[in-house]
Amino acid sequence: MRKQSLKDGTSRRDFLKTSATVATALALRTLDISRFAHAEGSDIIRIGMVGCGGRCTGAAVDAMDADPGVRLVAMTDIFMERVQDKRKYLKEQKPNQVAVDDDRCFDGFDGYKHVIESSDVVLIANAAKFHPLHMKAAIQAGKHVFVEKPHAIDPAGIKVVAAACELARQKKLCVVSGLQSRYHPGFREAIKRVHDGAIGEIVAIEENFLREPYVLYARKPGLNEVQYQCSNQYHFNWLSGDDVPQSLVHNLDRASWAMREQVPVKAHGLAGRASMFGEIYGNVFDHHSVIYQFANGTRIYAFCRTEDNCYNEVSSILLGSKGRCNLLAMRIEGETNWEYSGPKDVSPYKVEHQELFAAIRSGKTINNGDYMPRSTLIGIMGQISCYTGKEVTWEQISQSDFYFPPKPEECRIDMEPPVKPSPDSVYPVYIPGKTVLI
Repeated sequence: MRKQSLKDGTSRRDFLKTSATVATALALRTLDISRFAHAEGSDIIRIGMVGCGGRCTGAAVDAMDADPGVRLVAMTDIFMERVQDKRKYLKEQKPNQVAVDDDRCFDGFDGYKHVIESSDVVLIANAAKFHPLHMKAAIQAGKHVFVEKPHAIDPAGIKVVAAACELARQKKLCVVSGLQSRYHPGFREAIKRVHDGAIGEIVAIEENFLREPYVLYARKPGLNEVQYQCSNQYHFNWLSGDDVPQSLVHNLDRASWAMREQVPVKAHGLAGRASMFGEIYGNVFDHHSVIYQFANGTRIYAFCRTEDNCYNEVSSILLGSKGRCNLLAMRIEGETNWEYSGPKDVSPYKVEHQELFAAIRSGKTINNGDYMPRSTLIGIMGQISCYTGKEVTWEQISQSDFYFPPKPEECRIDMEPPVKPSPDSVYPVYIPGKTVLI
């Protein structure tokens, strides 16, 4: 299912749909449509889905909501069953915008190539291991991309992402990140006020992403080991990267934004598996805490947890010398007291697609490559520290070529899986203090 930290509601959905339609109509009235024609000389913008889980499905709906000229034309997933199920669902939601013929439904590890060929804009939201490979291929083919977080799961992948973002700049292609916090107007105003000194100097940041286990899929009969792990990909670190880059990355991106895009000089983490045991939980940890330190001494205290029957909280708290900012509440308290007066239930998931397609229509470019590789690498830095039990410096993680094997381009359905269960269906996990990765 799709992650959503802000409340959904009919009023928000209707408001955004109406505003997107009006904005697009005004844009089309003032622009020569021939300047930005796409598929077959028309004003249609063709999108394709790489991944047919909840997040890519949500991204496709947001894209079609954002622009009435968007048409979904191609889909791929490891499993054809998911492609067919999501095609049916999306056709019911958007009957006039879903145009995916049977011959544009693809499966397997190479299906992304065919989606790229068929599309003007590629939505990439599958197992994060493959995001760098698929992003690079789409940009090389001259396609705009939306890429879900995390944008990679290891340092080697980040290098591919950074290079792909630079290539997109050269080609004047749009690259939009699934780190959607930066698209919320209330968050934008709050951060601007923080940067203008509303809370003084930031002295510490507390980040929380505490919740129950995320998107669990039991093993279906007939699947081989690789297929099962791909079906339950959030719970295998060679596919998802585990919970710091997978979930806490949103918090770390907000913290980096607040710190004016500085990078931490070092990090140390404490993590492990405490209570979530059994085949369905794969080989990821169920709790993490990471402390990041910046050159000026400011620290981020970052926590994520995926356990049942525990206290849950999602928050970003900026502590300053003159006050504090509760970023997700869009509120500042202290010497300056302020609260965002605009609509708080705006969905940044939708805004990012509105801005993406407006940019494509106008011939402008959005490229989030200035922060998406950096924020993701901050997450990877913390995850590696948690796995190894060692302090990790920014210099180490930036220079490392470590990757979780196998390489994305070497993956096959019939390959030997990189991790196997024991006879009692328990997967081995990394052991801090003994595991060596970089």
